[in-house]
Amino acid sequence: MLRLDRAHGRTTFRTGRLSGVVRPRMIMVGLVMLVVVAVPFCYGMTIGSFPISLPSVVSAVFGAGEPGPVYIVRELRLPRAVVGLLAGLAFGMSGAIFQTVTRNPLASPDIVGINAGAAAAAVAGITLGFGSSAVLGVLGGLGAGLLVYLLSWRRGTTGYRFILVGVGVWAMCTSITDFLMAKAQIFEAQRAMGWLVGSLDDRDWSAVQPLMIALVVLTPAALVLGRWMRLLQLGDEVATGLGTPVRVAHLALLVTGVGMATFATGATGPIMFVALVGPQIAQRLCGMAWPPLVVSGLTGSAVVLSADVLSRVILPSASLPVGVVTGALGAPVLLWLLTRR
Repeated sequence: MLRLDRAHGRTTFRTGRLSGVVRPRMIMVGLVMLVVVAVPFCYGMTIGSFPISLPSVVSAVFGAGEPGPVYIVRELRLPRAVVGLLAGLAFGMSGAIFQTVTRNPLASPDIVGINAGAAAAAVAGITLGFGSSAVLGVLGGLGAGLLVYLLSWRRGTTGYRFILVGVGVWAMCTSITDFLMAKAQIFEAQRAMGWLVGSLDDRDWSAVQPLMIALVVLTPAALVLGRWMRLLQLGDEVATGLGTPVRVAHLALLVTGVGMATFATGATGPIMFVALVGPQIAQRLCGMAWPPLVVSGLTGSAVVLSADVLSRVILPSASLPVGVVTGALGAPVLLWLLTRR
């Protein structure tokens, strides 16, 4: 049975065991972010060696128009835009989960070693000549997440312990990647470097399918676990007193967040700082005590797609990877967060 309670400028909905908080400001920000995402999503498909007008792009997406532009948009440019949209969504929601569970704005998959583990496994596959970089990236990220969780577990896990262990795992995985790059042949190193910086170049529909399936499974799971996320924000002791199975909640949420981050990394490579800055921007836009999940995902998509457009507009002949742009923009945000903490 659905029951709505309205108080203090927010609407709380309850249906069975599920409950959530819907704030008018959060809804408004979410609708604005949909527009913000749509602009670079569509505009990015107009850019290329064969320019296409924005109205023609919109028509071609739905299969209308001349055969040439329809083929270019639907087979070459639309998959790139969809991968950027889904990867940003996954990175943003993953970062929101990590920052809420650990109660630390510095916690994100690229800080605690998840993306580094995915990168090490993918580079190993490229340089040693076995497996798919996308599949190995997913397996490496999941393995790194499991390692961080096990090493930080001492009758429970705290945010700072999790982050410190994650930084150690990040350093270890980065060292493995550097070693493999040093031993690789030149053409292997070039291929691996193109994946390591995070890029949307040459992405096709085969890169879209695994990421889309992962989000279809993991996003509802994250929304269902949203009540535990808000209770964990109050602290483990308070959450336990309110009837939350803290250990199960930590494990379930971290598995969900790691899964999102690793599938996104497998599709695009480790695009830096999106999972860090997306939730922080969303939290401040919504004026909330914790990063809102869906708005964080939309903010991540806006960051990735906007960075991709900037990379092609600033240096159209250089094919600048999107990860370079997000790294340049995200590093000042990280420094600002460090000074605040």
